[in-house]
Amino acid sequence: MFITFEGIDGCGKTTQIRYLTDFLEQNGFEVVATREPGGTDFSEQLRDILLHSKHKISPISELFLFNAARAHLIETLILPAIKNNKVVISDRFYDSTLAYQGYGRGLNKEDIEKCNEIIKQMGAIPNVTFLLDISTEDALQRREGEKKDRIESSDINFFEKVRNGYLKIAEQEPNRVKVINASQEKHITSEKIKKIIQEIMKI
Repeated sequence: MFITFEGIDGCGKTTQIRYLTDFLEQNGFEVVATREPGGTDFSEQLRDILLHSKHKISPISELFLFNAARAHLIETLILPAIKNNKVVISDRFYDSTLAYQGYGRGLNKEDIEKCNEIIKQMGAIPNVTFLLDISTEDALQRREGEKKDRIESSDINFFEKVRNGYLKIAEQEPNRVKVINASQEKHITSEKIKKIIQEIMKI
């Protein structure tokens, strides 16, 4: 089982992944939680470049760096874990690239879809994706006062484009992408996610 969480920065992915991991482990499942970019030593190095480099990184460079990190994560962590009957939960996956680099940065979406198709051919396709949806204003307010990385420092217009992109992805793939209202109390959001997982995994 491969589960991914998506949403703009500040939507609460980290918290909900922790809640879901605890729930699944309590029900006897072995869970591997990871993140993008990152999850392996190599991918974490690329994460540092992508999020904290002082050099100017173009949108096309972002695209290839994200996919390099993703490919390594799939080969060394995700696929081996799935083959060993573990549940893999990832904080972001290829939907993020389409939302951020495609809708947010304005790169050609067909080119991004070609990259995503290569990733899919590697055998890592999420069984279910939770899109934690929240207004850009609320998301920015939640992150107020926090130290922001290179992408988090983008303006509200960028995140509005990203959010709209995510919602379009959900419209196109309603069977896989489940939109969850993340502006509610954390435990309410968690219960909605658990209910969907219980139905899918027959818990």
